Amino acid sequence: MSIAIAKPELAPRSPTMIVIVRLFQSRSFLIGAALVLAIALVAVFADVLSPYDPLRNSFRTRLRPPDSTFWFGTDHFGRDILSRVIHGARISLVIGLMTALLTGIAGTMIGAVAGFFPTLDNPIMRLMDALMAFPAIVLAIAVAAVLGASVVNVIIALSIATTPHTARIVRASVLVVREREFIEAARALGASDLRVLCRHVMPNAFGPLIVRLTYVFATAILAEAALSFIGVGPPPPAPSFGSIIAQGRDFITEAPWITIFPGLAIIVSVLGLNLLGDGLRDVLDPRMRT
Repeated sequence: MSIAIAKPELAPRSPTMIVIVRLFQSRSFLIGAALVLAIALVAVFADVLSPYDPLRNSFRTRLRPPDSTFWFGTDHFGRDILSRVIHGARISLVIGLMTALLTGIAGTMIGAVAGFFPTLDNPIMRLMDALMAFPAIVLAIAVAAVLGASVVNVIIALSIATTPHTARIVRASVLVVREREFIEAARALGASDLRVLCRHVMPNAFGPLIVRLTYVFATAILAEAALSFIGVGPPPPAPSFGSIIAQGRDFITEAPWITIFPGLAIIVSVLGLNLLGDGLRDVLDPRMRT
């Protein structure tokens, strides 16, 4: 007579654990996270990693090609390009991160109010449509030109340019979530509109927003390079990826390394952020799941 042995039931995974497991199963997310983490560590420890002072001039070594002493060569002032790229990562990532944070805050507030309160939807979204009528980079150039060249003004300009699209994404998510059954149940229990919006609607609408902010982060790094190239970015001698490229454009034929290496840094940064965003989208967007 055989005795059946009951198998222990596995405890169900929480939604957070399921998301974490899926993220670590995503090759795109892992590669993107590794690239972004590496660049972030370089930016944080720039003072330790840079072999020279990025602002020190040395005319005896000006326009020196890459060698064993200056791995990335030097610019027309004799400044080490490797040190400037390392410190440029700090400025460019700060601009990208702060732009993503400000865009996330402003876009979330505008989109949540427009999507949850029908009476405010039309006037708010018409204003967002008016801002979206201008290409984001053109709007950022106009705002930065009015405010002046500085890191803070670049962040403000890029945040204004990227907020309208973010608000539309949040609004679309709120419109879907607010019609679900648990929202009606919360209202039936007497919850206020503010409580329903903050406690029930927004936590279920953050998925598309997170994916959008990774794109904003990458776009801000590219846009900062464009603004610096035309002279409305962080003022010299502050090193950023865009300003290094802008200062080397007059020497592109005789010293191409001045623009090549910061350009490669931009490519790696944007590639890492795009891969990170793709991995998050595959996990957080239900339409992408098979």
